[in-house]
Order: sequence, then C-alpha cells, then structure tokens
Amino acid sequence: MSLRPIIALDFSSREEVESFLVKFPSEESLFVKVGMELFYQEGPEIVRWLKELGHSIFLDLKLHDIPNTVEKAMTGIAKLGVEITNVHAAGGIQMMEAAKAGLEKGTNPGENPPVLIAVTQLTSTSETQMHHDQLINVSLKESVRHYAKCAEQAGLAGVVCSALEVEEIRNTTNEHFVCLTPGIRPSGSDVGDQKRVVTPNDARTIGSTYIVVGRPITQASDPYQAYTTVKKEWSGENK
Repeated sequence: MSLRPIIALDFSSREEVESFLVKFPSEESLFVKVGMELFYQEGPEIVRWLKELGHSIFLDLKLHDIPNTVEKAMTGIAKLGVEITNVHAAGGIQMMEAAKAGLEKGTNPGENPPVLIAVTQLTSTSETQMHHDQLINVSLKESVRHYAKCAEQAGLAGVVCSALEVEEIRNTTNEHFVCLTPGIRPSGSDVGDQKRVVTPNDARTIGSTYIVVGRPITQASDPYQAYTTVKKEWSGENK
C-alpha cells in the first residue's frame, strides 16, 4: 500500500496546477495523477515539470488502440519517467502485452519501467449502463474479474478498479496484483458523477494498493488540510 493518496490533477492548464500546488509546502513530495484533460492541453512538458518538482506521477491516458500503435506510444511514455501508467483492458491481451513491451523498450538501461495497469470498468459506469451501453450481460463484478485475469495473463502489474471490486480481484489473481482505486470520497463529501465510491478508510480495509482522490482535495477551500485528512485516514493514522 502506498501511504500517499494520489491527487487527481484534473485541471486544464499548467497555470491552474501551479495555483493549486502553491497551497502545499514546497518540500512536500506528492503523488499526482495527470489525465487526459491536462496532458492534452499541456503535453509531455507538464510531466517533465512535475517530475522536476519532485513529485511521483500516475499518467492516466487509458491507451486503447491496435497493439502496434499502443506499443509505440508506450515506448515514448517510458522516456517520461512516470511511476504508473495504464491501458484499457478491453483492448485485449495482445494489446496489453504490446503496451508492456513498449514500456520495457523505452526505459533506460538500469531503470525500472513504469508500473503498467489496466482499466477494467470505469467507476462512473453502473451495472445497468454496462448492460445497456456495452451489451455485456454478465454482472459488473464478473466483467471486472475477467478483465483483471486478462491483465494478469498479459503480464501487467494490476488494474484500475473500484474498491468495491478489490476483494473479488484478490481472490482470482496473484498476491502482488496492484489494485488502484479511484472513486474515493471522504465521509460526507459529494460523490459527483461517480457511481461506485468508498472512503479512504474503507479502501485501506478492503486492500487497495493505491487510491486516487480528486475533487474532495482539489476543490476544497483548504486543499492541503483536505489532503492531510485523506492521507491520515488512508494510512490509518486517525484510528
């Protein structure tokens, strides 16, 4: 378990990120998520800048394309030195294998490639939506479990999933399999557009490896205080 919750930097520009980070102690090394919104506006330079500041990065681009394209994209991503990145498990085992090969190819000799994980079902997706929109007629848990097993077969380190599915995944994969869980909301906070959410304490108890927290921190009146509260609950310090 990582003792630092991952902060989702769901901003549209570097300026917005700078305005957010200035509210934290300069010596605080954060674990942050750079997603499509920020990356597509600012490009790889935003990752390089955050790395220079000493922060760890989960590059959340959810690649999903033909294996050759994903492999070449991951070769470039590896050169950014991020800690974690991901693909969509729906792309299939061959695509996931290609993604892993690309990361290994792009990583400098003597360095470890980024941890590669796969998205199972988005935490904004309900079982009803999955049945209707994706024409997947099994239960949501069964779909997630299947994708996790495919990711494991492809040699990936783990998956992105709801904390509600961690136990199911733990029962069908190896003991070191990573479960990175978004959709984390401290008690009493607005769930927004998320459907399957849990608290940091719940995620710790369930066995999540990493948690991702966005709006409860980024939109708080005091982001550092909100972050500290989540961090204590996630690490078990508030017991």
